[in-house]
Amino acid sequence: MTTFIGKEVTIVGTPLQVGDVAPDFTLMNTDLERVSLADFPGRKVISIVPSVDTGICSAQTRRFNQELSDMEDMTVITVSCDLPFAQKRWCGAEGLESAVTLSDFYDHNFGQAYGVLMEEWNLLARAVLVVDADNRITYVEYLDNVNEHPDYDAALAAVKG
Repeated sequence: MTTFIGKEVTIVGTPLQVGDVAPDFTLMNTDLERVSLADFPGRKVISIVPSVDTGICSAQTRRFNQELSDMEDMTVITVSCDLPFAQKRWCGAEGLESAVTLSDFYDHNFGQAYGVLMEEWNLLARAVLVVDADNRITYVEYLDNVNEHPDYDAALAAVKG
């Protein structure tokens, strides 16, 4: 069962598992360009949040970007249903202009493919995936309570281990 602001929500899609190949996606970046998983070679942390404009989501996005931005062959990708304009404004306000934020606002295909679309809200539930250079998932955390922080230490250990 997954909850958001204290209420049970229906998740559309099936959660991914360690060992699965990360599904390809088409999302919108802050320059209003469509991008796919193939546009990000190397290892990736896919940090999924309901909205970068909220406290936990902001902290999650900031933490992964600050801790991993200097790692070679690593891209932190934050995905939400925020409009690209809001994502770009948030990045500027937070001093994270080089952060990769992608929007699933258009058709929610990412949310369905990654098993994180909250049907009642048309927002994404909180999750963290670590993906290797072959796009195979090496770590995954789906949070039962969307209003909690992910296990940053476990995700970072998976990246660095």
